[in-house]
Amino acid sequence: MDAMSPHSTGYRREVLAEIQFAEKQLMALAAAVPAEDYGWSPAEGARSFAAVLVHVAASNLLLLDRAGAKPPDVADLYGAIEGDPPIRLTRMMRKNMELEQTIAGKAAVIDLLARSFAAVKQCWTTASEAELWVTGNFLGEIETVRRIYLRILAHTHEHMGQAIAYVRTMGYHVPWPDPLKKLEEVEAALAGR
Repeated sequence: MDAMSPHSTGYRREVLAEIQFAEKQLMALAAAVPAEDYGWSPAEGARSFAAVLVHVAASNLLLLDRAGAKPPDVADLYGAIEGDPPIRLTRMMRKNMELEQTIAGKAAVIDLLARSFAAVKQCWTTASEAELWVTGNFLGEIETVRRIYLRILAHTHEHMGQAIAYVRTMGYHVPWPDPLKKLEEVEAALAGR
């Protein structure tokens, strides 16, 4: 597990562990697909494999911005975007859609994805409890900053499922052990006792 701040206990540690689990699997999927298949898409109008990963990465950074966190990657990506919160959000979403179309190479996609997860982990582990309980109209309803981090986690898992389906449809295997085979091994070992 990454270095922990004094805040990384209990619930904070559990959320961080889930973020790291999602990061590990999504980064493994990103590494497993050959560069020449990063442009693959299941249908016209659907995101390519690269665009799915860029969508996750850019959304991580957008959500950190909504949470009030300003790591360097957020400033680099959105620093010139201005306006009151709803206008800024709309402009940031448009920027993210542009990134999905322009960042397509495997190395660039993996770099953005890794930087986005590093920013999420850094912001989550260093935020004070008071910062996490700040409330505001962040995504169209009154919610806490804490909920935004849960949205990051849920959104990552949503698109990890999409990426897994893409990888399997392209004819590749997911780059981790098959849980059913592992279960069969455990059952066989237990039966042999």
